[in-house]
Amino acid sequence: MIHEHHVPVPRTARYFTLGDPSPLAEAWFVCHGYGQLATYFIRHFEPLANGGRLIVAPEALARFYLEDPEGGHANARVGASWMTREDRLVEIEDYVAYLNTVYRTVLGSAEPAGVRVVALGFSQGVATACRWIARGAVRADRLILWAGTPPPDLDLAAAAPVLRRLDLALVAGTRDRWVTDASLGEQQERLAQHGIPCRVLRFEGGHELDAGVLASLAAATSS
Repeated sequence: MIHEHHVPVPRTARYFTLGDPSPLAEAWFVCHGYGQLATYFIRHFEPLANGGRLIVAPEALARFYLEDPEGGHANARVGASWMTREDRLVEIEDYVAYLNTVYRTVLGSAEPAGVRVVALGFSQGVATACRWIARGAVRADRLILWAGTPPPDLDLAAAAPVLRRLDLALVAGTRDRWVTDASLGEQQERLAQHGIPCRVLRFEGGHELDAGVLASLAAATSS
């Protein structure tokens, strides 16, 4: 008979930062999408890394080749994934613990007074950011869910006390085939049923980040 077992193992993860603010006024923790790498994802936030703002981009723990070219993987592009359906609950626990470690490493065990914390998830990173922040182990002032919606299995009743304290925004392009007006409306209704307010922002574009919207969100956070 086959028995499944789990054992914790040491693991070295990496994250990238933009900005060297002193003093630190605002920290953005940005979670990339499926098949992306943090080193490239963080470049979208370069215009925001000023005025006391630090951008932190953790990289998902599971890397893989995005293509299988003839002749091997020597020049194949590499991406990363936060989780798959296989052993998913354990993978969720692992990446939540990982993000908590990054948070404590960046901000220290005693968070600087007055530092605003923004969590942003893009595409697959939306579910990642939701699960991380909803557990309430770290403090966030704002949650931006871009090109994705809260995962269906997220217990909103349990997470409501945390999410109600946040400035919560759903952002999506008008041509995003994965996030439609209908799906956004359903999520607004789902959140409202638990007394969780949110804003919806649309822009002309597809499944992508938009520099203008990012700039306006950053300006609103700083004001």
